[in-house]
This record gives sequence, C-alpha cells and structure tokens, in this order.
Amino acid sequence: MDYVEQINLENKHKLQILLKELPKFCSDFFRYLDTRNTSSRTRLSYGYDIRLFFEFIQENNPVYQKMSMHDIPLKVLDEMTPVDIEEYLSYLSYYEKENGHAITNGEKGKSRKLSALRTMYNYYFKKEFIKTNAPSMIETPKKHKENIIRLDKDEVAELISVVESGNSLTARQLAAHQKTKYRDIAILTLLLGTGIRVSECVGLDVSDISFKNKGMRVVRKGGNESMIYFGDEVADALLDYLETERPLLEKKALPEQENALFLSLKYSRLTTRAVEKLVKKYTSAANINKKITPHKLRSTYGTNLYKETGDIYLVADALGHKSVETTRQHYAAIDDERRKLAGKFSGSIFHED
Repeated sequence: MDYVEQINLENKHKLQILLKELPKFCSDFFRYLDTRNTSSRTRLSYGYDIRLFFEFIQENNPVYQKMSMHDIPLKVLDEMTPVDIEEYLSYLSYYEKENGHAITNGEKGKSRKLSALRTMYNYYFKKEFIKTNAPSMIETPKKHKENIIRLDKDEVAELISVVESGNSLTARQLAAHQKTKYRDIAILTLLLGTGIRVSECVGLDVSDISFKNKGMRVVRKGGNESMIYFGDEVADALLDYLETERPLLEKKALPEQENALFLSLKYSRLTTRAVEKLVKKYTSAANINKKITPHKLRSTYGTNLYKETGDIYLVADALGHKSVETTRQHYAAIDDERRKLAGKFSGSIFHED
C-alpha cells in the first residue's frame, strides 16, 4: 500500500466513525459524494463541517438538544430558514468548544462551510426529500483579496543559508540539525523549486524520482498522477540527501516506511505537520518577518514562474490547479502590476529616444 492509498484508507475510517455520530439520514448524502469521485479528504472535511452545523442546531434548539445527534430527523432541514443560516454563519465567527478552546472563522472558513451545507441541501432537495433550500438563498461571504505572501530572492538565499549553517538554532534544534541538514535542504529546495503541495512532498517515494529525466511522479490533489520536472538545484539537493543521511535513516525504518523519500528521526515517513514545523523553525531562525508556511513556498514558486513567463496556463499546470481561473484569481495582483508597467511603457510613445 502506497502513501496515498494509506491516507485514503485512514480518511475513510475516520468518516465511518463520524457517520455514527451524524444524523442517520446523512449516510445517503455521503454515499452520493463517493459516487461523484470526490477525494476522501474532501468527504471527511464535509463531514466535520456538517457536524458543526448540527452542533449549532442542538445548541440553539431545545427539542434537538434533548436527543442525540444521530437521531435528528431529516425534517430539521426544512425547519431551517434563511435567517437561521445567517445566524449559523454569524456563530462561526467565534465559538468555543467543550474544552473552552475558542475557534474563529473568516470569510474563507465561512464560505467553505456554507459550500458543504449547500451541497448537502442540494442533494436532498433534488431528490425531493425536502421542500425548502435555505442555504441557496444566502449569499456567499465576500472574500477580500489578500496580498500574496512570498519570499524574495534574498530571503530565499538567507533561508537556505540558515539550513546549511544551523545559525540561530537552539542547542536542541542543532542536535537534530546535525542528522537532518541535507534532508531539510532537500525539502525546502524541492518546495521552492517545483511548487508542489506539502502533502505531495511527504507522499513521495524514492522510486518516484528520476534523475535521468530530472522529474518525479506526483499524485495530485484528487488522485491524478503527474510528472513534475526540476532543475539542477533540486537534483543536487536530493542527491546530497540520498547519498548521506537517508541511508542511515532507512536502516532503522519499518518495512512499510522504507520506501518513503523523506524519513523522520523516528524512522517513519515525514508528516505534513512535521514539514510545517520545519519551515517555521528555519524561517524564524532566518529572521524572516513574514508568516511563511509550506504553501507560501508554493506561492513563491508560482509567483516567480508567472513573472518569468507571463503564462497563466503554464503556472496552472505546474501547480496542479484543476481550473486556470483558480490560478488567475490567486495571481491577480501580479496582473495589476503588469498592467501598470504597460501604462508606464505607453508613455515612451510620446518621447523621442
């Protein structure tokens, strides 16, 4: 079983447990999602979002508060009005879990949860199990354009320099750094040099890498395979890691883990959370005053590729976006910069050389 199959199996198991908690009628909806070729991650995410909706109902409705969530009847969907849905979205702005932990949601979080709700309602409405569709009457929370957070060239150089030298790391961090320096350089160089997702990075096996073609087989979001090509910097960083540190880690790895490209000091496949911590550790040590995550390294790659080529379709393909419109929206700010440059250039028409 490869990494993607393992993750899918884990997600399906988590959803099975979740369905025992959700209202009985939800099983039909999730069976429908499965037939629509949605990813296991998407279905699980829908499950958590929909559970939150029913938790809100129980918290605010005395009738359903007295019964278990699993016994809530389908008629509850018809009982919800557009105003109720608006109250739910307002509730999402700030609420507390049973352990007192506070949760907040901005426009992006609210939009995602409303989307899950709409998909569920649409299913039951089209099947004529319900007569009303309150979420369809609610406008999607307006998303404000966010500036793309990315690393400048000098920041990239400083980041890699810190990983190479170990400067500014604590004594405890240095102890681990002595065993994982080349691995960490390879990970950061790979993320910056190809723009792959962190989940795609940790899912790589050694057999996925082809130095002859300078490419790697990546399982994209949604399960599609793609060949991603890399340059000399990435190739050199991967070779350094494969020839020095990885053989030592592989010796103690479990049989089901030994094919993983990136291994942890616990001799198992590195997790996405571990890479997130790794990026945070080194950007902090490099005194980079930006909130940099693995996704921001992906943005750095995408931004540089778009600036170099101006080809939005190439960027969309390289990043594995299903729709070029997703890419266009994300890099709209760069388009504005290019338009301003065009405006300045037009002024040269009125001046002689």
